[in-house]
Amino acid sequence: MVRSLCTVTTALAFGWGGFVLAADDAFQSPLLGLFEAGVLCAQDEGTSRAAPDTVAGTTHVVTRAPEFISDGRLVPAVIGVGFGVRSGLRDGMMQDGVTMTVTHPPFAGSGATQQSFQTRIGSDTDPGITFYQFDYDYELALGDWTMTASLGAVTLYEVTFTVVPPETLPNLADACGYQNLFS
Repeated sequence: MVRSLCTVTTALAFGWGGFVLAADDAFQSPLLGLFEAGVLCAQDEGTSRAAPDTVAGTTHVVTRAPEFISDGRLVPAVIGVGFGVRSGLRDGMMQDGVTMTVTHPPFAGSGATQQSFQTRIGSDTDPGITFYQFDYDYELALGDWTMTASLGAVTLYEVTFTVVPPETLPNLADACGYQNLFS
């Protein structure tokens, strides 16, 4: 299930520049003043928002951004584990109406390989977070998952995570307290 952090935003009204290669081969626009990606633990608090271009049909909006438990790009396939990006535009600007597209290996049952929803990019002083967490068994698709944030034809960032079997990363798989998978 996709989740995002929302707060009050203002419109962004200046030209878009080129792209910069960030750490771990993530692309980020020079408009970003903050870009952090990593693995996190699920949160139950928040509200739901309609997201018709997702398999679940909704996204979960949290009010408190979870901390990353790892800044790596390897993610154990465990219910309750998530991954995503904390980001903010430069100069205190924020932007609503950002399209997040998540491409992933085919889901069991539906065969879905892409989902998208609306999110926001916070500011460098008040960042937003958008993440995907595993809530259902069908989501535990091993392989590369790419998150692309765009505003119209402009890509603000793109980052790839690799979902691996939990036994590959036992400490990280157990970090959220959902480890009863190896019996």
